[in-house]
Amino acid sequence: MSFEDSLEGFLQYMKTARTGSADTQDAYHRDVERFLQYLEEQGVSSLEEVTKEQVNAYITALRSGKIGGQPLSNSSYNRNLSALRSFYRYLNKYEHVANNPVRMFRGVRNGRRLPEYLTFDQMEQLLNSFDLTDPVQIRDRSILEVMYACGLRVSECASLKVSALNLQERYLTVVGKESKERMVPFYARCGQLLDLYLQAARPQFVKQENDILFLSQQGRGISSRSIQLICEQAGIRAGLSMHVHPHMIRHSFATHLLDNGADLRVVQELLGHENLETTQIYTHVTSDRLRKVVDAAHPHSRKAD
Repeated sequence: MSFEDSLEGFLQYMKTARTGSADTQDAYHRDVERFLQYLEEQGVSSLEEVTKEQVNAYITALRSGKIGGQPLSNSSYNRNLSALRSFYRYLNKYEHVANNPVRMFRGVRNGRRLPEYLTFDQMEQLLNSFDLTDPVQIRDRSILEVMYACGLRVSECASLKVSALNLQERYLTVVGKESKERMVPFYARCGQLLDLYLQAARPQFVKQENDILFLSQQGRGISSRSIQLICEQAGIRAGLSMHVHPHMIRHSFATHLLDNGADLRVVQELLGHENLETTQIYTHVTSDRLRKVVDAAHPHSRKAD
């Protein structure tokens, strides 16, 4: 079987088995495709022939930036390794490839990094940067507003359906990781904005009837990458000093809820986290911020001369 056929089989397997989100599948596609291209350049013609030494040489070149153009962060390295492991598990199980040269490689531990988030004022500054007389900007503001109102992942926002929206009761039905559904309520302003989008903006993007909530100007569902660009451009337009990305808005949602007294388990449910430990990182954000305030303001926090 050719490299191209094996890659196609792997991608089909991920879709059928619903392994990871659409964004994870796209990333794995790029990672495995780059690995196969490297093997071809090295004159390797069969996946059975790949050695641990060749995998090591590839990973070394990838981490250094010799392949890909820039050095990999620990998280990107771990994702690449995870993609190759998944690929070889598929090969071993479904294509009867006996070799697995990736098995012995281990990921690197990331230090605990607190999520980046916007303050409430910064979030308002971002949301207020849109012109609500322009259909495109009504759509873009609606995307950011619903991500902040409901704490959505970018892939969840991109895949929202009109039929999943209940404006009267003000809640969304969100399809998260592993196709798990959750219901997330939203505040009145978000509902008013979504109503404006549905009445005044979305009809201008529709080329043929479909159930996708957020449409591109070509009438197709908006992509995760387009939402990333909308966030970046809105941050620049709002005059914010940081690089704004969709996950920062999700982080802001969780942090602001906890700051205002929400129960941790409720936030876990709203975010669609499988484990409470994943949600607990936001308590560190809140306590870290409070500690800085106390250190700066409390007289006993000042160092004695």
